[in-house]
Amino acid sequence: MNDKILIYEKSVPGRVGTPLPKTGRGESEILNLIPEKHRRRDDAALPEATEGEVMRHFIALSVKNHHIDKGFYPLGSCTMKYNPKLNDAAASLPGFINQHPLAPCRTASGSLQIMLELEEYLKEISGFAAVSLQPVAGAHGEFTGLLIIRAYHKDKGKLRKKVLIPDSAHGTNPASVTMVGYEAVQIKSNAMGIITPEAVAAAIDDDTAALMITNPNTLGLFESDIEKVAEVVHKAGALLYMDGANLNAQLGVVQPGKIGFDVLHFNLHKTFSTPHGGGGPGAGGVAVTDKLAPFLPVPVISRKIDENNRLFLDYDRPKTIGRMHSFYGNFANIVRAYAYIRSLGARGLKRVSENAVLNANYLRVLLHDEFEVPYDNICMHEFVLSCDRQKKSGVKGLDIAKRLLDYGFHAPTIYFPLIVHEAFMIEPTETESRETLESFASTLIAISKEAEKDPETVKHAPYNTPVRRLDEVKAARELDVCYKH
Repeated sequence: MNDKILIYEKSVPGRVGTPLPKTGRGESEILNLIPEKHRRRDDAALPEATEGEVMRHFIALSVKNHHIDKGFYPLGSCTMKYNPKLNDAAASLPGFINQHPLAPCRTASGSLQIMLELEEYLKEISGFAAVSLQPVAGAHGEFTGLLIIRAYHKDKGKLRKKVLIPDSAHGTNPASVTMVGYEAVQIKSNAMGIITPEAVAAAIDDDTAALMITNPNTLGLFESDIEKVAEVVHKAGALLYMDGANLNAQLGVVQPGKIGFDVLHFNLHKTFSTPHGGGGPGAGGVAVTDKLAPFLPVPVISRKIDENNRLFLDYDRPKTIGRMHSFYGNFANIVRAYAYIRSLGARGLKRVSENAVLNANYLRVLLHDEFEVPYDNICMHEFVLSCDRQKKSGVKGLDIAKRLLDYGFHAPTIYFPLIVHEAFMIEPTETESRETLESFASTLIAISKEAEKDPETVKHAPYNTPVRRLDEVKAARELDVCYKH
């Protein structure tokens, strides 16, 4: 087998993979068509290989990387899920990919209709009055939602200064709060892993703009006191923001807009079909109550019909926070989300959440005798283990995560949330089979027992991956991706 990794290492001078078409002109004649200042001084350092070798090279690279089509991906917090190929096909239809973003509305009525209908579906799913699809990531949605909150308070006559955030919050939450100009104030979770009305009441005052929480939270627990918390927040004149990263645990079950939330950002690329983590563009989307709708970013898709009986983009919004992104969001992800919702329907979306919750609880029960589960309650779509018990043998959560790679499983999120020591956040999602879950659980249990009997083996894993354990700090600080030919 040829174990050379770089395509340049497989290059042989003179070898040709694809013949170029005949031009009918000599080299000097072609060169004369190119201004001298734009001509190369030296030949391009391109690899020379056969077509078959190139194909095998890229196929070999594809299986070195772990991805959802290759194996189980229980990454927590960010919803890694199977992306139906039908939705990719829909987003790749010529009418969509050839639609120019500067095309006039009269030539883009189909695209506008899809966005309008998707907004209506998201309103029904979330229970909110208005939606903008413009933000292009979860953190971008947070930033947008917080700007809307800021604009609302400014319109009321007082900007306010701070935003309350639980200790289990996503790391982007305090960052977004700071970027908008607020001070982030932390609230402690109780022994059950949720926040209480009493804790909120103790921290809130007339300088509080909002309480920003994830529900279910990053421990995978539903904030069961949320309606009472909302009463405390609203009584103080503040707003209640929901980070929607974990929305796939409540589709068809709970409408956040009906239980006290004022603002919600969606992660269309997590909840509605496009897997997060692939390196491609995301799609945020923000939902708000009626009183916040005037502050949404422009343009909005008008619910009115213009003089030509067509939908159009409305910029006449005096209270808007302005434009948050060029054009109107990442349209391919919008199409994927639309296709996903239309394919599943209301009952299908509810089953997504039901199966996600069932799978997470099944894994939790399979593992809770071998690992510590600090919040061992009925969870939603994810749960958090602690590797403190294994650490007594000298094996850390990081070591267990690396050892998992040897068995063909991607590691879960580790060391988050910060309120759990040696945290292992596991999110199986709704699409995995019982057999896969059982295989994953038995592997984790086997690694735990190995850690007790032979900790050194686990501490030096992985062994079967394309590269062994890397110096991740050095790689982050000394990035070198250049190939010197």
